[in-house]
Amino acid sequence: LGRIFNVLGEPVDNLGDVSDSKRSSIHREAPAFVDLETTLSIFETGIKVVDLLAPYRRGGKIGLFGGAGVGKTVLIMELINNIAKAHGGVSVFGGVGERTREGNDLYMEMKESKVIDEQNLSESKVTLVYGQMN
Repeated sequence: LGRIFNVLGEPVDNLGDVSDSKRSSIHREAPAFVDLETTLSIFETGIKVVDLLAPYRRGGKIGLFGGAGVGKTVLIMELINNIAKAHGGVSVFGGVGERTREGNDLYMEMKESKVIDEQNLSESKVTLVYGQMN
């Protein structure tokens, strides 16, 4: 956590190589159905309009799509901050086709809010993964 990677899992944040990393194949068996939790619960994001109009399921994945300039990056920043601070959770942000400026803005915002702590990476609560769209 607290690092920036490309889609091949290579660090691109100039903080050195990744040590103590356990790698898992993306081609593996899904968990057995009996191992899955069947209890439905709503994840409270702390963003009132999202919680009211489009609530997210706890433990699920969230995809955010929209046109340019509608506030996707701002919403993602708030979600990651709220997950890290209010719930003590961790987040993985996958930016596909992200422009360099937007990716850098998100990284700097995460550093300023201490969600990414370069001095103590074990305290970081998010990993950013960026890839080209081609």
